[in-house]
Amino acid sequence: MLRIHFTADDLARTRVAATLGAATETMMGLKLLRDCAANALPFRPWDSMARGRLGAATRPVTSLLSVDGPDIDLTMLMGNSPSIEEGIDNLLRASPDRIRTELEHIDFHPSQLSWARTLAEGGLEARRHFAAGLAACNEAIIAPYWSRARTHMEGVRTTFARTLLDGGVERLLEGMCVPLVRWRAPVLEMRYHRDVEVHLGGRGLVIAPTVFLWRDARLLWDPSDADSAPTLAIPTINDAEAGAALWGAGEAADQSLGALLGRTRAAALKVAAEGCSTTELARRLNVSVAAASQHATVLRNANLITTSRRGKSVVHTITPLGAELLGSEAARA
Repeated sequence: MLRIHFTADDLARTRVAATLGAATETMMGLKLLRDCAANALPFRPWDSMARGRLGAATRPVTSLLSVDGPDIDLTMLMGNSPSIEEGIDNLLRASPDRIRTELEHIDFHPSQLSWARTLAEGGLEARRHFAAGLAACNEAIIAPYWSRARTHMEGVRTTFARTLLDGGVERLLEGMCVPLVRWRAPVLEMRYHRDVEVHLGGRGLVIAPTVFLWRDARLLWDPSDADSAPTLAIPTINDAEAGAALWGAGEAADQSLGALLGRTRAAALKVAAEGCSTTELARRLNVSVAAASQHATVLRNANLITTSRRGKSVVHTITPLGAELLGSEAARA
């Protein structure tokens, strides 16, 4: 059993995040495939498509899945950005000590110990090799469904936020993940392979809805960081209907949205759902910056995205109307 101990300060500082990030969702998706949990009814359509897309390019990552016990915590190395590109940038900038600390406790398969050591030594070329493998994994099993997954998670987050406003933090903790998580004030309990006591110590808790978990809540925290709040990942796919909305009709949804907006503009809306600058939008769409700016202007004039300035760059984010359009196209398909 894992027990998370709250103080009054922790309750006041508990918040709900939008996502664990593209990198962590990718690793969780790989674990589902490895553990055959993806054979559960809600994940079967995804499993049949995703497993066939994993090829040689993904092996720098898939080969490092642990034999037993914990796997690499990419949240600590890559952050919680919804953009896999931004996460990879964080990985390439991470200190060698940070990477070594994260890898040293993993129980790797004996055949992969040499590759794991090379990565742990912090060489930039090894990191680039791993990053390329992670990008390939993301492209194979996450990217085709990511915009709909983000819309789904935003809906769960909105429900959590409404509960928080109506009944307070304790009401949220009582009902957010029954029966996997149980609130016995002032302690939150969840099943775990051993007894662990976590004292938040005034840091609070970050609650993050996630797609690629099945009947298992998970606490992510860095024992070496005494200041950052731990993150509790909450599974949100619990039945076949919820799964079908994400991947059962994925290709038909993409075609429908493309017919409505045009293929490039539909792709731009999906990228904006992750939050992006004009330069990043251009890179993701493989168009010029001027063309990306024009697509963003059309979407903004249609109230599908908003644009705000952060420092010297602008950031495009999806509006509720844009998110509803992405979600409704998947539902209609």
